[in-house]
Amino acid sequence: MNTLNRFARALAGAGLLACALSFAADLPRAKPEQVGLSSERLARISALFRADVESKKIPGAVLLVARHGKVAHFEALGKQDPAGSAPMTRDSIFRIYSMTKPITSVAAMMLAEEGRISLGQPVSMYLPEFARMSVGIEKPDGDGKPTLESVPARRQMTIQDLLRHSSGLTYGFFGPGLVKKAYVDAGLSIGDPTNAEFSVAVAKLPLAYQPGTTWDYSHSTDVLGRLIEVVSGKTLYQFMRERILDPLGMRDTSFYVTEPARQARLAEPFADDRSLGVGATMNNPRSGGKWESGGGGMVGTAMDYARFLQMLLNRGSLDGKRYLGPRTVEYMTADHNGTSITPGPLYLPGPGYGFGLGVAVRRGAGESAAAGAAGDYYWGGAGGTYMWVDPKNDMFVVFMMQSPKQRVHYRALLRDMVYAAVLR
Repeated sequence: MNTLNRFARALAGAGLLACALSFAADLPRAKPEQVGLSSERLARISALFRADVESKKIPGAVLLVARHGKVAHFEALGKQDPAGSAPMTRDSIFRIYSMTKPITSVAAMMLAEEGRISLGQPVSMYLPEFARMSVGIEKPDGDGKPTLESVPARRQMTIQDLLRHSSGLTYGFFGPGLVKKAYVDAGLSIGDPTNAEFSVAVAKLPLAYQPGTTWDYSHSTDVLGRLIEVVSGKTLYQFMRERILDPLGMRDTSFYVTEPARQARLAEPFADDRSLGVGATMNNPRSGGKWESGGGGMVGTAMDYARFLQMLLNRGSLDGKRYLGPRTVEYMTADHNGTSITPGPLYLPGPGYGFGLGVAVRRGAGESAAAGAAGDYYWGGAGGTYMWVDPKNDMFVVFMMQSPKQRVHYRALLRDMVYAAVLR
């Protein structure tokens, strides 16, 4: 890395620093067969996506497959924006939505390693608005219609609850229920709140479950982002840039895309494919804003995220710099549900998976309908992005697409086809 830094400084005097940074932020490349993958079988994936682009099933996509520390397959297909003519490129920028969560979770674990937080601490130690929470209970009224009553939370939510989605918080746009409707009606992100304002607003809403009892997808990681701000004394983005993004070379990962040159690389969905759920549509990151959603607000490129995943696969280090200790990464990617956390009605990790700190974790080779290996971990974004890391096979995959309608379809398909290309 010192050699790369000297190279960058030398080029800076010639006005070529951007080129040097691009070089430094890449991962090594290899032919598929050099890392035990089949070129022929990876080509099947490309052919499938070309056909789906041609039939206008999706505008385009970027797929990156890495094994043994080297990128073996990295391809961009289709259009970057279906309303224009620009092709998709390997450095196209995507809304990664909930793939923000693992980054925020790593930021929190950095603070835990430094002794600045402990996962068993109540969230209210840092965010007092969460000290006295209530849980919404649906009961029928005299006409048999459901009404919402509140009961006190039996215990406070902890930082671990935020990391594993057992806080009792929820999202409004996934699933039915009066508590979820209350989240939609509250319009939490309307008006572009700061993280502090968002935290206060969500703390006024009832919890969907008693803390520490149920896995329910939620605004937990948004609240975690605010907690990071309070503990670090910096905005979430400032902390991420200083500790994760800039050191890793994730130069295109941010909450907004305000620079014209970067805006020209922003991928878009079809006009009729922007819905993320009840009352939620794909945002426009070009305009900038105050809300830095730790649970779903970031944009980035496939290579940016690949560097982040390579760091995790390396058990916390990349290019000679350590970000987390190996045991911390092992702890994050262990199942934190166990027998004490009940899967909620919409258990997104799916059969065969528990949940760690920011990622779903596979318990065994079987049970799941999608191919994988025990110990692999994954997560995806509502806009169509997806990733998984497989320590057993020393491999990870990054898939970037902007199509909410097709996000579930391609996840299992990609797993089956990528594992079919693993030959040894």
